[in-house]
Amino acid sequence: MILPAQHIRARKGLIEPFAERGVSNGISYGLSCCGYDIRIDRGRVLRPGDFTLASTLERFNIHDDLMGHVADKSTWARQGLAVQNTILEPGWQGYLTLELSNHGPDTIVIADGMPIAQIVFHKLMEPTEQPYGNSKYQCQERGPVAARFE
Repeated sequence: MILPAQHIRARKGLIEPFAERGVSNGISYGLSCCGYDIRIDRGRVLRPGDFTLASTLERFNIHDDLMGHVADKSTWARQGLAVQNTILEPGWQGYLTLELSNHGPDTIVIADGMPIAQIVFHKLMEPTEQPYGNSKYQCQERGPVAARFE
C-alpha cells in the first residue's frame, strides 16, 4: 500500500526537517498527495552525459514497516535529469545519497536547496524481521557518500 499524505504526516520523525508544502523556483517540495518531494543539499551543474552524487537536505528514519522508493520529479525529467531508483530500506536512517545523470542536450544547473526528487512510501504487510540494522550506509551523514565495497 502506498501511503497518502495524512499517513506520511502522522509518521513523526520519519523526515526531518518536515515541510507541509512549499515551492522553490516553481518546483514543489515537501508533502504531496502520496509522497514527499525532497531537496538537494548542495547545488550541482551537470553537463550532457554527466553523472554525480548528491545529498538530501532531509534526514530519514525509515520505520520497520515502511520502505521508500526514489522517483524523478517531472520538471527535471523533462530536461533530461534522471535520479536513479534508490530504495530506502526498512530500518535505515540518515541523509540520502542521490545518483544524478544528465541525459539531455543542455547543461542543467541545480541550486542549493532545490527540490530534486520524490519519495513514495510503501507500507509493508507487517514490520520486517530483517531491518537495515548496522550496515555500511546506516546513519549516513549529510554529503554524498561513494559506494562502499566492504
